[in-house]
Amino acid sequence: MAVQQRRNSKTRRDKRRTHYTLSAPTLVKCPVCGEMKRPHHACPKCGNVGGAEATAAENK
Repeated sequence: MAVQQRRNSKTRRDKRRTHYTLSAPTLVKCPVCGEMKRPHHACPKCGNVGGAEATAAENK
């Protein structure tokens, strides 16, 4: 098992942590109801996917 030989500086530690940030999800406006939704997903309010209702596509 690796054992640390020297203490890492704050700069080196922070350089490693630069990629730990969270990003907000991309949202687009639903063309039917105008609610914000994720692209290529069903609208949480009206259930439409690209102009067609998601429940109708599942019943086929």
